[in-house]
Amino acid sequence: MSYSPTPYDLNPPSDALLASLAATLSEEERHILLSQGTEAPFCGGLLDNKQEGSYICKLCALPLFSSACKFESGTGWPSFFAPYHSDHIVELSDVTHGMRRVEIRCKRCNSHMGHVFPDGPAPTGLRYCLNSASLDFCARGEEKPDPLRRGERECL
Repeated sequence: MSYSPTPYDLNPPSDALLASLAATLSEEERHILLSQGTEAPFCGGLLDNKQEGSYICKLCALPLFSSACKFESGTGWPSFFAPYHSDHIVELSDVTHGMRRVEIRCKRCNSHMGHVFPDGPAPTGLRYCLNSASLDFCARGEEKPDPLRRGERECL
């Protein structure tokens, strides 16, 4: 996999803009994105999505995962073997609930997405296990939402 700089502005939005965007979320979305919650398995709206496109952060619309890397893990959450761009996510140690895991957050707005586990398919061997409620889907050819008003209307 070759490395190239991301074409997206990864600077965090202002606290005021984040608060304004968070006010548009449902109670469940706020719990998952802002308080590291988890949705029930097999309930998320994007679990069975088979369309081609990009999975973007529900809060700031940064592309996080591509449909080309999605796979059926059988776990009940949308799963991917690689991120859209390695600079778009942050990995943090998570030792809550008596487990040792790696939490995934959006690099730009710091929203909680899910966790990554070392039991995925080739070529990475990783399983990024995400909450549907933390994501929006942008179908190939559609214009991407631009809630930060940065002129980012394309999903590359």
